[in-house]
Amino acid sequence: MNSNRRVLQFVTGSFCIYFLLSVAGTLMGFQWMPFKRVNLISDVMTGDSSLLITDKPDSNLVIIEDLPDKNFELYKKGRFITNFNRDTSKSSLNGFLQKLAELKAGKKRKIRIAYFGDSMIEGDLLSQTLRKLMQQQFGGSGVGFVPITSQVSKFRQSVIHNYSGGWEDESFKNAKTGKLYFSGHLFRSSGDWVQMIDQTILDSVAILEKSLICGNAAGSMNLTVNGGSRNISATNMLNRIPLVVDRNRGIKLGVNNSSLPVYGISFESPSGVFVDNFSFRGITGIEFARVDSVFMKAIAANNPYDLIIFQYGVNLLFRPNDRNFNWYAKAMLPIIKKIRNCFPATEFMVVSTADRAFRYGGEYKSAVGIDSLIKIQATMAYETGSSFYNQFASMGGTNSIVDWAKRNPSLANKDYVHPNHRGAEVLGGFMYEAILNEYKKYTRTRK
Repeated sequence: MNSNRRVLQFVTGSFCIYFLLSVAGTLMGFQWMPFKRVNLISDVMTGDSSLLITDKPDSNLVIIEDLPDKNFELYKKGRFITNFNRDTSKSSLNGFLQKLAELKAGKKRKIRIAYFGDSMIEGDLLSQTLRKLMQQQFGGSGVGFVPITSQVSKFRQSVIHNYSGGWEDESFKNAKTGKLYFSGHLFRSSGDWVQMIDQTILDSVAILEKSLICGNAAGSMNLTVNGGSRNISATNMLNRIPLVVDRNRGIKLGVNNSSLPVYGISFESPSGVFVDNFSFRGITGIEFARVDSVFMKAIAANNPYDLIIFQYGVNLLFRPNDRNFNWYAKAMLPIIKKIRNCFPATEFMVVSTADRAFRYGGEYKSAVGIDSLIKIQATMAYETGSSFYNQFASMGGTNSIVDWAKRNPSLANKDYVHPNHRGAEVLGGFMYEAILNEYKKYTRTRK
């Protein structure tokens, strides 16, 4: 009897906790990650639950100024990069395109692209296709940056990645410092190792520079590189230290000093285009508020990027009836401005959420708030002087994720959220074509 009573009390107590969290999430915008997808009252709520505490969903956080040379509505166009210039014969991303043109003309230089995203690009999905096509067109070899450890290391195809189990991982989930790298991680070790082999290189005679990306530490540091001892000096807040430059595609690194913040290893040829994948599962981009501006400026100085691609959104669509995302713009606008201020010579492109679906009336359909979210994301690009790429429209628009999941062979998983390898390759190809179209416009106007 006592046992049954305890079971009843446990079930009743659990229900009350879940119910209160659901009410808090609906009425007050309360969120806690373990309960993020739990809402016991979502099926009885109609419309947008966030309307109870915020403005109407169609109201903008900012008023889009109607400028004679700008057309905000261009954000709706798929497979197209816009800086909202009304004259679409003029190119976007001109600073980045100028560097591509110089590389194509024979100038030896490195052009780096940082691709920020969530699980949509996890395991180097999409970005590996963009990297491959950009390197085929403009030159370069190497997978770029790879973090020391990764929960998808066995899933990722562009690098063979093994490591020992003692690495201490500080991340967006447990951040103690503002010096996390763009990967959202910082690693330390007192005797661990990591081994990586680049799987992207087809040219057997290509020279490959394997560099350590790390923070600073006092004095000389001793590392183990491919079985041998190597002393390094890491005096800058962010350091890029070449460890091995040869034709070998792999490297094994050992670190025996926990005072050295380690971020990852980068694989790059002496010249060309490189795409660094910075995926972190479950985030929205707001997490970059935790990276301080001084450290970002150190990255810009010692490991600069020529284009930053910022793709988030699918994790904002975790409740099927949400339509109002003004709160997201309020949080993200200062973060984008901070990154742009820290990287003044870098082009910046906001990429919208891709499609995701929920079950409405017994069948899967695109989230009802997806148009509102994309408009907010376009507004963020417009207000920060960034370019914009509509991923949702590029993959086909409304219900495209449902169509992709039903195809044979399929292009998306049956979670109606994530494109699979085939779908990610399609999306990577679309983005490459959009960049190439801007490059062609740029070169035409320079002749």
